[in-house]
Amino acid sequence: MVFRRSPELEPAAREALIRVLANPRFELLPLKSVDAQVAFLPPGASVSVTASPAKGIEATVDLTVRLAGLGFLAVPHLSARMIRDRAHLRSLLSTLAAGGITRAFVVGGDADQPGDYPDGLSLLRAMAELGHPFSEIGIPCYPQGHASIPDDRLLAALADKQAFATSMTTQLCFDPKAIRTWLLDRRANGISLPVTIGIPGVAELHKLIEISARIGVRDSRRFVTKNTALVGRILRPGGYRPDGLLAAVAPLLLDPLADVHGLHLYTFNQVETTEEWRQAYLAGLAALASAAASS
Repeated sequence: MVFRRSPELEPAAREALIRVLANPRFELLPLKSVDAQVAFLPPGASVSVTASPAKGIEATVDLTVRLAGLGFLAVPHLSARMIRDRAHLRSLLSTLAAGGITRAFVVGGDADQPGDYPDGLSLLRAMAELGHPFSEIGIPCYPQGHASIPDDRLLAALADKQAFATSMTTQLCFDPKAIRTWLLDRRANGISLPVTIGIPGVAELHKLIEISARIGVRDSRRFVTKNTALVGRILRPGGYRPDGLLAAVAPLLLDPLADVHGLHLYTFNQVETTEEWRQAYLAGLAALASAAASS
């Protein structure tokens, strides 16, 4: 894969980008295709496992425990609307504890008919009451808003969730200015959670369509609705590569107020191509750094 020259980076920004891209978190979907893709993950990588209403939350938990057994730092997405009640939650937490899982990512989720937990905040509160095995809990944040939740509700929920979480991860956003503006505004408003920047991996349209079909028609429609920007970029010749977006967010890594702790790669189960791209991008950055040092 060819390294696409990105806009010029200051040496410090380049080094920061190398540092976070060396150990990103990879996101996987609990589909049959995931088994073939796991082989392309770096040994011991941090891996988050999403949840799909068509597959059930148990598929997420099972894959998370299996990945942990393979030596990965596995993080389940606990989707509030997919957890029926307190007994169901207690059972899931027990399974995760037995599997040695110490981190989780709590989301509201997309299930149309929720049980006792209609949103992420209600689930976080229930987990705190029950007790849980997690030393770290992540939550999502939305620099460009949410397709079905008003901004004021999103921001209020984020403020309320902060007491239960240890970090937040930005959802898909292709506008680096929007990420920076949103993040610095949140810092001014008292949101102090460390942030991980979500970056789409290498995406090819035919594979995305295949994945959407496997998740289910309802989820496929939801995916297109929520990710129209990504789909539009994939339609361009050569598919999508995140080089430009990474270079644009690199300076944010140096801002102590932003408090960016890492990168989250949305792989869409295209780990092989995403990892090939990551290695090539890192090699390109290292070459630029070496050339700069010898000039």
